[in-house]
Amino acid sequence: MNVKKINKGIAVLLLAVPTLFTTNVMAQETKKPTLEDLIPGGDTYRKTDNKQYQWYADAACLELGAERIEGTWTVNGVGAKAGNTFTAITLEEANKLLEEKGLGKLSNFSKTQSLNQQRPVIEGILLQIDPLILVNTGKNRAIIDWKKKEIIWSQPIPEKAANEDWNEVSRHLAYTIGNNLYVMTDNGSMLQVTNEPEGIVCGQSVHRNEFGISKGTFWSPKGDLLAFYRMNESMVTPYPLVDITQRIAVVDKVRYPMAGMLSHQVKVGVYNPATQKTVYLDAGDPKDRYFTNISWAPDGKTIYLIELNRDQNHAKLCQYNAETGELMGEIYEERHPKYVEPQHPIIFLPWDSSKFIYQSQRDGYNHLYLFDVKTNDMKGETYGSQNGGTYFQRQNVTQLTQGPWLVKDVLGFNTTKKEIIFTATKESPLQSNIYKVSISNGKITPLDNGTGVHSAQLSASGHYLIDNYSSPEMPRSIDLITVKNGKSINLLTAKDQYEGLTMPSIEVGTIKAADGKTDLYYRMVKPADFDPTKKYPAIIYVYGGPKAQMVTGSWMYNVRGWDIYMANKGYIMFTLDNRGSDNRGLEFENATFRQLGIEEGKDQVKGVEFLKAQPYIDGDRIGVHGWSFGGHMTTALMLRYPEIFKVGVAGGPVIDWSYYEIMYGERYMDTPESNPDGYQQSNLKNLAGNLKGHLLIIHDDHDDTCVPQHTLSFMKACVDARTYPDLFIYPTHKHNVSGRDRVHLHEKITRYFEDYLSK
Repeated sequence: MNVKKINKGIAVLLLAVPTLFTTNVMAQETKKPTLEDLIPGGDTYRKTDNKQYQWYADAACLELGAERIEGTWTVNGVGAKAGNTFTAITLEEANKLLEEKGLGKLSNFSKTQSLNQQRPVIEGILLQIDPLILVNTGKNRAIIDWKKKEIIWSQPIPEKAANEDWNEVSRHLAYTIGNNLYVMTDNGSMLQVTNEPEGIVCGQSVHRNEFGISKGTFWSPKGDLLAFYRMNESMVTPYPLVDITQRIAVVDKVRYPMAGMLSHQVKVGVYNPATQKTVYLDAGDPKDRYFTNISWAPDGKTIYLIELNRDQNHAKLCQYNAETGELMGEIYEERHPKYVEPQHPIIFLPWDSSKFIYQSQRDGYNHLYLFDVKTNDMKGETYGSQNGGTYFQRQNVTQLTQGPWLVKDVLGFNTTKKEIIFTATKESPLQSNIYKVSISNGKITPLDNGTGVHSAQLSASGHYLIDNYSSPEMPRSIDLITVKNGKSINLLTAKDQYEGLTMPSIEVGTIKAADGKTDLYYRMVKPADFDPTKKYPAIIYVYGGPKAQMVTGSWMYNVRGWDIYMANKGYIMFTLDNRGSDNRGLEFENATFRQLGIEEGKDQVKGVEFLKAQPYIDGDRIGVHGWSFGGHMTTALMLRYPEIFKVGVAGGPVIDWSYYEIMYGERYMDTPESNPDGYQQSNLKNLAGNLKGHLLIIHDDHDDTCVPQHTLSFMKACVDARTYPDLFIYPTHKHNVSGRDRVHLHEKITRYFEDYLSK
């Protein structure tokens, strides 16, 4: 087996991490972490410090603390020294002001609360207005001038409001109640934007959150116009899910368009709160079309969106008049024989409204391209792209980033230096680091320490970053970075949440894929008391599908709590990111096109061959576990390679891709009508007779992502084939098991492997 050391950026960490963990495990008196310690929802769940920071103007960032909102100065100013802290306002002070106005009360921050639970309390800092803080009591929004200690504005939050979208310029609030869209103006007037019957949904995310869509409303730069989605799904057959919490069970119906069937139809409207009128973009017949990546021109007069055909192999960047809805032009197009997958809206340069940034994989990796709107009237020409497709453009375009790595996110701009700040995998596919690129000469400069996985918030001017990162040996660190010179001030260095506990060792490296040439990254977790002379059972934890990466250069290489637990129980835990997974470029991902689960399985078998080549692995005791796409992979590996895998636990598995939803399923598999062989080969019901080992299928009864029909139809196929899998259902959960029940889930999985793989 060809085993390769990982690249330079990670290799140093590879040496350091086992040493770190060995130090922890040598002391025999330490105890092993329990599932309650390791699994979210556990009574004693251990997590890293969850402090949050947000920008306050360009002079400081604010920490959203337990009893007060504290700030740290980034520069010498307002009589303060860089790095010094100050208190903006205490919780007691804020609540006194709010209660005096009858606006409710902020809840206390709790160390046990998750980040998502904390966010509604302090919604955001008004970046352009120095002393103002926006807070949310759950019943009202209010802006507090923390220097004067007074409330200068408030707005009630409508009862049952969902999908809230507040604009800091106009202070208008867009929200939904049921399937309709509303706007509350800055003075508290409530305006009903739509009045649609059941089956038509407005102001919410569409296309099942594919194509980078995560919301359904989009305010113009001044907050005076609102673009929104209107989704007609009345033609989609309702899918029945059963609510067993009633004495007589109730049917919950969801609109779930399956591959090859009728899809919902989407339009984009523009609502003007001043006139209370709506104009719909004149995009033509919406049947079998997807509209995504909505963005506004800086002047608020033009809307841009990317249209995708149902085959998802032809994307067009379209420009519309926001006042009339008229199509002004199709200014850029991309085609690919497999698929085109736009994920990001265009972003205009803040200093030049005639230029915008477009993200594309046309050279095989997601990179940044600078488009010049002023040259839209060029004749245009079609070019062959490096990824095997074609593109058509009618303007001057400059590629700003390039190479065998990909841009992950654009953080913003440094307007003074005319630079773009972004994150990318330039150092390693396992990492995400921060860089700046000059618009004028394309020079790329790193801005962080070059290790680990970084996410960041850029200040309004682009001069400073709040850098939040972790690395294999660093649980979490937050630094204030000066973009100009890279100088930093540390705000937080989190402690190892597992300090004092017996912990396993972790290794990472690469092996060759089944194609014999592609490097694949693996992670191996060994017991704390590992003895190379013993034989250990091994469990493969697998996902394997698009848009996910299991092995990263984050804290402990992104190891899962359950993997730690099982390693401490005497198993070797192994994870391999096969071809088809994320952050390796288009060719790596689309190698699985029209045959999901097959090439991925071949790569996973290469991982098993690597494991079996190790003298400490018991090749007769190999197990596999995964959820969702990983559930498909687990089931497929048990059926296609019954001589290799002895035990499997598959959660929420896709069994038959013709039962999966249109947008995701047809992108990677085409339709059942156009790809009958692919659907036939990937349909695991056809392999039900191959089951030899022990297979447990776990499914949630309210799963509206991978509907229960997958598992139930597979059980029927096994009955017909006279094979005998096991089944466990989690009532009231959707596409995973969360909260307190998540500990139960992992105890259930553990017991299955203990029963059938430990001996």
